[in-house]
Formats: sequence, C-alpha cells, structure tokens
Amino acid sequence: MAKLRYLDANTYYKNRFGTKVYKASVALASTCPNRDGKKGTGGCIFCSEGGSGEFSVFEDDLGKALDLAIGMVEKKAGPDAKYIAYFQSFSNTYVPPERLDAAISAVRSDDRIVQCAIATRPDCLPDGIMEVLKRHASSFPIMVELGLQTANDKTGRFINRCFDTECFVDAVKRLTDIGCDTAAHVIFGLPGEDINDMMESVRVASCCTGLKFTCLYVPKGTRIASLWERGELELLGMEEYFDIVEKALETVPDGKVIFRLTGDCPKKLLLAPLWTSDKRKVINYINRRFGV
Repeated sequence: MAKLRYLDANTYYKNRFGTKVYKASVALASTCPNRDGKKGTGGCIFCSEGGSGEFSVFEDDLGKALDLAIGMVEKKAGPDAKYIAYFQSFSNTYVPPERLDAAISAVRSDDRIVQCAIATRPDCLPDGIMEVLKRHASSFPIMVELGLQTANDKTGRFINRCFDTECFVDAVKRLTDIGCDTAAHVIFGLPGEDINDMMESVRVASCCTGLKFTCLYVPKGTRIASLWERGELELLGMEEYFDIVEKALETVPDGKVIFRLTGDCPKKLLLAPLWTSDKRKVINYINRRFGV
C-alpha cells in the first residue's frame, strides 16, 4: 500500500492501537428524526432506504450481528485482527439511552473490539445520550460520526438535512468536551455549490478529529434520483472530484485525520456516477495522485 501525503485512517489507527484495525458494521437504529416526522420525512434527499448503511449487518442479537460482520472481513483481516464496532445505518443515538448504553457495553466487552464508532446526527444528542457517551468515553475509545455534508445552510435546506450548521458546531464541542473523538462527513458536488462553498464546509468540519469526503452519488429509490433522471443534476467526473479533494487536503489543518477520500454505493443501488463503482481503479488513482 502506498504511503499517502495526508494522515490516513490506517496510519492513525495503527499509531493509536498499535495494529491495523477493521470496521465491523452493525445496525442499532432503524430510523432518524428526519424520517419519522419529528424533524422531517423522507430523510436527506440522497439517503437510501437502508439509511446509508447497506453494508451493515441487521440482527436483533447484537452479539450475533457483530460475529457476522467480523466474519465478512475476517479472511482478509486474519484471526488476530482487531476491530471497530461501527453502528453505521440511520442515526444511532436516536434510541433510548439505555439501549445505547447496553450496545456499547456489549461491544466493548468483546476482546476483538478496540473502539466503538457511532454514526448519527448532531441534533440527536440529548442529555441522557450524552451521559452514556461520557461514561463510556472515560475508559474506552468512542468515535461519534456526524453527517455535516455542507456548511451552507441554504444547501442544507435543499437536501432536506433539517438541522443547521450551528447545531453541528455545537455538537462537536459538546462531544469533544466529554472525551469523544469526532468525524465529519462532507459531500462534494452538491447542487448549486461552488468550490468556495465546498472549502468552507471543509473548514467547518475541521473542528473534528477527522473528516470523511465523498462525491455526490445517486442511489436508486432516493429523491435525488428523480432529479438525476430528469436531467436536473450535474455530477462530478473522477478527475474533477479529486481536483476538489486536492484543494480540500490543502485546507485541512495539520494533524487532522482523513478517514476517507471518497465513499461508494452498493453497485445494485448505484445509478451514477459509475466511476465510483470501480473501486480498484479509484484506489489506484488515489495512490498515484496522493502518494509520496
């Protein structure tokens, strides 16, 4: 694997835990306040039916789900590998505090797990949830991932995000104060945004431990798919997207982790851009362009 000219996830985790770690994606939540009517309905316009967690294992028994998730990568990882238990789909703090407490307690008791990562929204962190996170973060690594997507609140309204950027900034501060690590998701290529909008999103997201970048892609069955099918949506080409990433890497302060340079959608759901489905080609391009 090429050495990259930014602090990538593999390097960060190896420095922190002394070994390469792998993510075991499981499901805890089944909805979010932007789907059940509390904040909105239908979710963000790009969010899939599975809450952007199609790679997660859905099982009522969390222990069984974790075993299945680890089993999916164990052949590549090896028998002595360590894992991050990743609650990925929907908003995983949009549950009763006691449910989150039990879930974190279960995964941290597993010797294979070195960290718990929790994907959620910044408006899903009430006092009871924060108390659970604080108690666990005092003795076990907890990462909370927040979907900022954009710092432009006009764009945020267009994509039906249903929270403002101030809510995100406040959530990161509160999480940092109780000892949690944080990661922000940022999407490049959202409708109506120019390079200045995207770099402002990167600057705002840089208050986190690290960032995850992705281009806008179109999954089947989403509201953004309707825009694309009507020809009302322009998507980024691969080189155009990574030109934006290049500028973003120049914007991110030293010491911040770049957990991901781009995401991918399950091939069975992806409508466009199709270049994102050729993972080997994308990884090879990243290694050539951003290697040292």
